[in-house]
Amino acid sequence: MRHVRWMLAATSILWLSGCASLNAPQRETTASDLTTLNAAQTATLVRYAQSLQGMPYRYGGSEPQTGFDCSGLVCHVYGRYGYSLPRTSREMGNQLQEISQDMLMPGDLVFFNTTGQHFSHVGIYIGEDKFVHAPSSRTGHVMTSSLKQAYWAKRFEGARRPLTQGQMAARDLLQEPLRAP
Repeated sequence: MRHVRWMLAATSILWLSGCASLNAPQRETTASDLTTLNAAQTATLVRYAQSLQGMPYRYGGSEPQTGFDCSGLVCHVYGRYGYSLPRTSREMGNQLQEISQDMLMPGDLVFFNTTGQHFSHVGIYIGEDKFVHAPSSRTGHVMTSSLKQAYWAKRFEGARRPLTQGQMAARDLLQEPLRAP
């Protein structure tokens, strides 16, 4: 098993390094380097999320036919594109790759503290400081809000970028100490 893990890690490192040479000039990581979906896929995901506006809010809901809660909406949208995300906003906030607010790109997830507990609400960032979410039974439906609105700005807790299963596996392998066979 150690040999397999070591080979997978070595293969991942080679794959991630591509054709880079040791003398290649180093540059700062940009937001586009961290993209997990290509531009067309991201645009499609964002359009789909926006198309769900007006769908009813339902605690525990994760389907358009019955309604959505915040994490159910996110799981449904990402699930449509082959991503399997944790079911609750708290699990998403604790498990997904953290990014800074200034690195936000459409498709990223934005998290809020709306109940006095960390990561109690999540939405899908769509650009221009806006996000799609299923806020509560009080609002009653999926909607778009602005990160600049006082309510959301005060409760903003951070952003996360979902990774593909392959990216998560490579990350996990790279975080484990390598042992020679």
